[in-house]
Amino acid sequence: MVKSVVHAYPWDLIGDPDAVARYQGLGVDAIALAASYHTVRAATPLHPRHRLVDARHAAFYLPVREANFGRLVPAEPSWMDGSDSFGEAAALVRAAGLPVYAWTVLTHNSRLGDLHPDVTVVNAFGDRYPYALCTAQPDVVEYTSVLVSEVLELGAPDGIILEACGPLGFFHGGHHEKTDGTDWNPVQQKLLSLCFCSACTALYADPDALREAVRTGVDRGARSVEDALGALAEDVQAVRTGVVRSLRQKLVGEIRAAAPSVRVGMHVTADPWGTGPFATVAGGVGADVDVLTTMCWPGPEAAVPGIEALRAVAPDTRIAAYVLGLPPKPADGAALSKEWLAYLDAGVEEFHLYHGGLASAARLEALREAVAAVSR
Repeated sequence: MVKSVVHAYPWDLIGDPDAVARYQGLGVDAIALAASYHTVRAATPLHPRHRLVDARHAAFYLPVREANFGRLVPAEPSWMDGSDSFGEAAALVRAAGLPVYAWTVLTHNSRLGDLHPDVTVVNAFGDRYPYALCTAQPDVVEYTSVLVSEVLELGAPDGIILEACGPLGFFHGGHHEKTDGTDWNPVQQKLLSLCFCSACTALYADPDALREAVRTGVDRGARSVEDALGALAEDVQAVRTGVVRSLRQKLVGEIRAAAPSVRVGMHVTADPWGTGPFATVAGGVGADVDVLTTMCWPGPEAAVPGIEALRAVAPDTRIAAYVLGLPPKPADGAALSKEWLAYLDAGVEEFHLYHGGLASAARLEALREAVAAVSR
């Protein structure tokens, strides 16, 4: 059966008595609420009390029990009333009879990166990415483990969706991004995403040679990551995929032990050099994940090969398409339906909609039409 999940923020539901019914009217099977999320300035076009929410830093939308964390402690959201906005919003969803999934962003956290720069990603040129926590760092692994544990205990969700379950890279950075003029292609961006923090450097067979190869590949425009790294590529790929797999195995294992009935979803890519919100599963998932969600915002031409590659990596795992109802997509149900049906034909079994609270009434109607088209 095709399943649909709509994503939303706690503030989309709190104070809006019609929000849950509006999302339920899309025909979805569950609502994914942000439990841990990065900085965002979010529009709320249909909320009866406000039109914008300025979430000025990454925050945890459940009570922050500081004593349970180690060196890295998430911040509370000062723009929300009370310490449990996730719980308040989740109660509204449950009252309507829908399951609640905890949308949990792990390593995209500029606030913690600013406070603890030593645990952030560093590129081959020595530039730090303060928004990107590196999962080769033990403190980051501990932080993600406690974060997930707190979500399960305090939020008691029906499902959990792990985003950025691995290190972020060059892409997905600043609020006022000024990098387009470089004309760096995807290969150069992947090279700029390779981390040289203290923990990662200790894992590479020849970090000095690797650093030089990456710098040269970026400045000369290598044809592929493998072309840039040459004989070092196999070792580096094994290190990068291994670090992410290790974190995935740890967190999913802990979820299964603490809450066996919770549905586990994860944002992933089959690209071995993938970083960012969609962590790499190249070489095998290696964990008991219920659904793997892959990026489909660019459209079928780019997304279908990604779906097929993910199916090759995880032939027996349910695959979801992360679909966009916001610009540059049109507020056009027929156009969205055509796109989503292409993903259905490619083997997708779920659709995760972005985003309930950010969408206008016309865009919600287009999403409703597309959900109906893939649910027939």
